[in-house]
Amino acid sequence: MLWIKSLHLLFVISWFGGLFYLPRIFVNLADNADATTTTRLLMMARKLYRFTTILMLPALVFGLILWLYYGVGKGPGNGWLHAKLALVILVIGYHHACGSILKKFENGRNTRGHVWYRWFNEVPVALLFAIIVLVMVKPF
Repeated sequence: MLWIKSLHLLFVISWFGGLFYLPRIFVNLADNADATTTTRLLMMARKLYRFTTILMLPALVFGLILWLYYGVGKGPGNGWLHAKLALVILVIGYHHACGSILKKFENGRNTRGHVWYRWFNEVPVALLFAIIVLVMVKPF
């Protein structure tokens, strides 16, 4: 089970690394007018989103293995897991929202400024913080 936990954590950390950096590229895209820089940033964002999607899949699979095969979070007094899973669904939604935003930038249809993306960039930090507290403290 420790190998599965280790792999789960490795892929979660890697996935979140992409979720922390991709919106930062959006900040730069929203704050930039130079065509050459925009082209380079879009290429970086595309590659990062693709790679981050690949990292998300094993993170979710190893988490499901921990839950379904090893019984992590099953039984009474494990309401924390339900809250964590709800937050994971929000993280997946955030991930797909990043993909949607990337398509808007690619099509030249972004309507938001760099300040909005700076705040958007903080969402995965808050979600990860809440998930870590739920897993480590198990408050309910």
